[in-house]
Amino acid sequence: MFIGASKIELRIPTSGSLKGKRHVIKSITGGLRAKFNAAVAEVDHQDQWQRATLGVSVVSGTAFHAEKMLREIERFVGRDDRIEILDAPIDVQPWED
Repeated sequence: MFIGASKIELRIPTSGSLKGKRHVIKSITGGLRAKFNAAVAEVDHQDQWQRATLGVSVVSGTAFHAEKMLREIERFVGRDDRIEILDAPIDVQPWED
């Protein structure tokens, strides 16, 4: 079993308030949960209007599949024209008992 994680740093240039930012983030996180069944949470920049960092994790039987899922998640997020991805490093590790 492999665990994949990504830290997706976003800029939301059109956001003028925390309420506007949360609307965008809620839309993205809901889409990720529905389409990819991924665990996702806003993990940083909660008090900034135009920045957000999402933590995303997936579990898979192979490292290749976990990385592929995280790359697809990055593309999915990047298609949203309300945001700009600043960084999205990926890490995949084996689960060891």
